Amino acid sequence: MKLEEKIGQMLMVGFEGLQAPAYLLEWLARGHLGGIILFARNVGTPEQLAELTHSLRQASPYPLFISIDQEGGAVSRLRRGFTESPGAMALGAAGSEALAEEVAEMMGKELRAVGINWNLAPVVDMTRNIDNPSVGTRSLGSDKNLVGRLAAAQARGFARAGVIASAKHFPGLGNTPVDTHEDLAIIEDTLADLRAGDLVPFQTVINSGIASVMITHVKFPELDPQYPATLSRRIITGLLREEMAFEGVICTDCLEMSAITKYYSAAESGVRAAQAGADVILFSHTEKRQKEAFEALVAAVRSGELPEAQVEAAVQRVTALKETYAVEVTTNPALIRQPAHLAVGQKAARASIVLHKAGSLLPLGDSKVGLIEFSPNLVSQAMDATGLNLLSDVLRRKLPTLQSVILDPQNPDNLERAHQLVRECDILVVATRNAHLLPAQQQAAKQLLGEHPKTVLLCLRNPYDIQQLSASTVMCSCGDSTPSLEAIVDALLGEFMPTGKLPVAL
Repeated sequence: MKLEEKIGQMLMVGFEGLQAPAYLLEWLARGHLGGIILFARNVGTPEQLAELTHSLRQASPYPLFISIDQEGGAVSRLRRGFTESPGAMALGAAGSEALAEEVAEMMGKELRAVGINWNLAPVVDMTRNIDNPSVGTRSLGSDKNLVGRLAAAQARGFARAGVIASAKHFPGLGNTPVDTHEDLAIIEDTLADLRAGDLVPFQTVINSGIASVMITHVKFPELDPQYPATLSRRIITGLLREEMAFEGVICTDCLEMSAITKYYSAAESGVRAAQAGADVILFSHTEKRQKEAFEALVAAVRSGELPEAQVEAAVQRVTALKETYAVEVTTNPALIRQPAHLAVGQKAARASIVLHKAGSLLPLGDSKVGLIEFSPNLVSQAMDATGLNLLSDVLRRKLPTLQSVILDPQNPDNLERAHQLVRECDILVVATRNAHLLPAQQQAAKQLLGEHPKTVLLCLRNPYDIQQLSASTVMCSCGDSTPSLEAIVDALLGEFMPTGKLPVAL
């Protein structure tokens, strides 16, 4: 390979639209890109996506990484036309390694069927700070051993389907209230703290043979007072590569997130990430920054600022991973949404439902039921608007007489209708979504629940809402993907008895 091609193998980029832009196809043809990351903005139908990935591979003289964030639950770029699955926290509530592996293998088969060979999952972050908007139900839980076991099981499932798994966000994103899409997070944990907590599940997945690890945009002053983890040689090479003995491919989180762009140019961050030991450097959005990073990396090698031997080592790791996962790719969109796949999602969702407080109101029978559902909201840019599902739509299919109000506390138009529904119904069901993060939602939910003697509280996202709210019956789904909503409706109607256990400490 020429130097430019070697640097290209270290770059993974994204783009807008359902077809690849001309500049990107040209870069691929030159061998100046080694990977592509896809988002919901690139997805129409399974058939379109298979054609897109085929066009990308055809343009490249080298095997190509094609990646996506398909975690399940809140962060799922593939929804309509694909098999949805419950998210990580739901799998944590189910607590089964076999089930976590089965779900991941099912997801991996659908990814592979449309030409995607790298999934940026599982999330190995422990949920530690309840005010964290970007982890929440994306985490398997707060127990380091449970998180490690289930994440390793997910990685095995993806690998069985022929898809690279990537443990993220090293060395741990859970203990901060800051969303790194918005700004740089700072965690004051010491190395001893990390060794006793956040690093434990990462070491578990490393020991199990996971293929790649993604680094997070968080500064750990005790580990490196100058650089965030993504740009830190102490963390990437010293801690992950040398101390924790990870031999696979290390990739950055997107260097176009505000945690980085507020403080570094694309040239600075790209070169610094490579110097720190990253093998794959991610720029998910703009041609300008992608070009700037590529040119800066080539110049850094020529000037000696970035040792060519380090680039060679990165390319060797990338090439070895591609030989396993990216050489032979056969797409088959007909494999999507097979009945067996849908059954796996349903089984996992049912196993994840937590009956926190039984009461005496279930199953909902012939009583006049009123549902007040707080509207879905995007609490982090990691989520896609395509994932906003309504419980009322699912419940009404089985309970046609249901009366419901979708409530946005920031918009008071429906508030009086909600209070009227409280007065009219025999049983009041209130469904919250992260009320503990949203004071207006928490206040409205508390007031409405206090106005009725027979209440059911459904926590559709983070279960931390149950610390702030009370009801006669309390149930948690640990996520509001379609299978999770269907499962909690089935539990309300007595079609099965929930067995899930909260995977977080309250």
